[in-house]
Amino acid sequence: MGDAERYYVGVDVGTGSARAALVDGTGRVRSTAEHPIQTWNPQPDFYQQSSDDIWTACCTIVKKVTSTVDVTQVRGIGFDATCSLVLMDKKGNPLTVSKSGENEQNIVLWMDHRATEQAERINATHHAVLKYVGGAISPEMAPPKLLWLKENLGEACWDKAGHMFELPDYLTWRATGSTSRSLCSLVCKWTYSASEEWSDSFWQEIGLADLLSDKYAKIGCEVQSPGERVGKGLTKSAAVELGLVEGTAVGTSLIDAHAGGLGMVGADVKGHGLPCENQPITARLSLICGTSSCHMALSKDAIFVPGVWGPYFSAMVPGLWLSEGGQSATGKVIDHVVETHAAFPELKEKANSSGKSVYEYLNTYLDSLASDKHLSSPATLASGLQVWPDYHGNRSPLADPSLTGMICGLRLSAGLEDLALLYLATVQALAYGTRHILEALQGAGHDITTLFMCGGLSKNPLFVQTHADVTGLPVVLPAEPESVLVGAAILGAYASGDFSTIQSAMGCMAKVGSVIRPRLQDKRYHDKKYAVFLKMVENQREYASIMSST
Repeated sequence: MGDAERYYVGVDVGTGSARAALVDGTGRVRSTAEHPIQTWNPQPDFYQQSSDDIWTACCTIVKKVTSTVDVTQVRGIGFDATCSLVLMDKKGNPLTVSKSGENEQNIVLWMDHRATEQAERINATHHAVLKYVGGAISPEMAPPKLLWLKENLGEACWDKAGHMFELPDYLTWRATGSTSRSLCSLVCKWTYSASEEWSDSFWQEIGLADLLSDKYAKIGCEVQSPGERVGKGLTKSAAVELGLVEGTAVGTSLIDAHAGGLGMVGADVKGHGLPCENQPITARLSLICGTSSCHMALSKDAIFVPGVWGPYFSAMVPGLWLSEGGQSATGKVIDHVVETHAAFPELKEKANSSGKSVYEYLNTYLDSLASDKHLSSPATLASGLQVWPDYHGNRSPLADPSLTGMICGLRLSAGLEDLALLYLATVQALAYGTRHILEALQGAGHDITTLFMCGGLSKNPLFVQTHADVTGLPVVLPAEPESVLVGAAILGAYASGDFSTIQSAMGCMAKVGSVIRPRLQDKRYHDKKYAVFLKMVENQREYASIMSST
């Protein structure tokens, strides 16, 4: 059986939907499917989902993508998902994380910030494990969320809990019955160490000593590297639900952003004139951008970067350290800015009439404005607007969840042109945020020469080109736009035994698509605007300090 006749399924559970792809051994995506998942937002900063709803969505889409092939040719399946917290009771049933008590709502979504106060208390301990999360734990990570559940839902949730999973690990448990955890999930979000394992003193000091019982059985006492085969493969019941064969190999899971990195960063770049061509893989920064963004940098040795999560050993690529920067809201910020603007109804109507999405229409509209002003690109159209995009706090490199968004340069007008320029300024601000993270990584010792980008925002040409212009680095887009799904499929491919290492699977299944190079004519403009961008946070903190003292 040739590579093109071997199939692997990749399943990606994002914030708003579950997606699946059937991928062959050459990395070609043969079919895809998507199904929405429900999110409850009962109050500000609270976001909840249902594990049953997500598993049903996964089963629906896997059946769809494999409907046209002989499922005996499906050699393996891999899962990735958001870094969300799943609670199950001692019988394996969903257990509520909601104040209202519905057991259906048993997932604390990654972007939930209910545990901000708990995170502050954990950070005040200055425990040694915090060194591996940039010096400050985020309310998006597991320990603060667990502490919140114990303190606020003790009787309804904490006392009844049997399993506490990261969502990717829940999916492999549901598929195989194995309670093993992924090294990726535990190292990146739970303070686990690949060399020293769990730190008893950390959990004792923050008030969660009860998790130590039975060798940490509730949160994971068997840990596997990404892509390693889980248990005996699909159980009989899971195989029926997914429409696959019992025993089909299941790869140890990844967090969604890490799957995106896995699905593109190992591509052969020969012949594309890229600076990273004759450099190690550590010269490549993976940027996975959708609702939020993750900036994944690899290194041979551990590099500690203030305000950046990690370094994590073997969390994405075996044998290499991973530093993980990020922006808590990117696509969500763009949507918010555009959809709450007074001119959005007009924009939506005109986009629909032209047969374009609102962002395709906005990009065309900006190009037209630039042409009318005899500009070589739209960049300088937003010179009068400056945005600080941390509407949901700053993940990196400031590690400050209390920060909020800012806009400077508003006028007494709210027409379509105003909306287009604010959209442009917001995209630029997000690129400045990437540059801020990139400079922190490089300042600590990372040597990065090329960006590799995937995710929903990588399909927006303005977003991609702006990142190239602002960072001054070329951006590689993968041949398969769905790199996250390819990355998930690589996990299944390695688990199947068809590849001797996960790196060999990456080399065969990841391909370069196109290269976007920086436009040097806009460099001076972006350098000046970036300098102003960095001053905005100083002003916000000064304001907060003044107001807190009144």
